[in-house]
Amino acid sequence: MATTNKNYRSASSFQTNKKKQNLSSEANTFLKSELAHLWPAIANITALQKECVAALPQLFLYCTVLHLEAEQLVVAAPNAALASKLKQQLPKLQTALQKAGWQINAIRIKVQASQIFSAEPAQKKCQLSELALDAFDTLEKNLANDSHNEELLGALRTLLTRHK
Repeated sequence: MATTNKNYRSASSFQTNKKKQNLSSEANTFLKSELAHLWPAIANITALQKECVAALPQLFLYCTVLHLEAEQLVVAAPNAALASKLKQQLPKLQTALQKAGWQINAIRIKVQASQIFSAEPAQKKCQLSELALDAFDTLEKNLANDSHNEELLGALRTLLTRHK
């Protein structure tokens, strides 16, 4: 009886896996048929974004290409200040895109403040030599402990504890 139960479970497991594969296959077929017309547009926008990053790398850390329609490129900027900087660089961007083979006669900028960008700020890392740390340690020990030097002594202690 144990072998029959075991065979039943494996057959049941096989049928469950087969059903999952069929559902997955059906979902893939559906998505490919329904979304197939979007792939060329997605490829164009991705390629345009790469070209824009190559032309203006600092600005396009935060700006994105929205769409290209009737030879007009629409770019999103997260705030008005960045949109203003981008507007100053539009001739350079348009020339670079035209040299890359894109037929773009106009570029429009949309400010989309709701976009959230998570560009992480560069972390400052200061490496102090042993000689420098010894000099700060000596200064901290030899500095008079009075009210005029309280902040300096506190800063020296903090510096030394962080770098040791």
